[in-house]
Amino acid sequence: MIVTAEDFGRQVAEARRALGLTQRDLALAIGTGERFIVELEAGKATAQLGKALAAAKAVGVRLENTAGRR
Repeated sequence: MIVTAEDFGRQVAEARRALGLTQRDLALAIGTGERFIVELEAGKATAQLGKALAAAKAVGVRLENTAGRR
């Protein structure tokens, strides 16, 4: 479960590595700098949400709303 920025970054990093991508590869795929990917994967809480979601989508990390489900 993703609760913190660190959890999110860890998920993105694991998915990226599983795909055989470097941080640079992912940065190029979503049109951002490598430094953003480094900070995102490190769990920097000030990462921009739009870019973070693009990175997650690019490596197949899905975010689901489970509110109201029983």
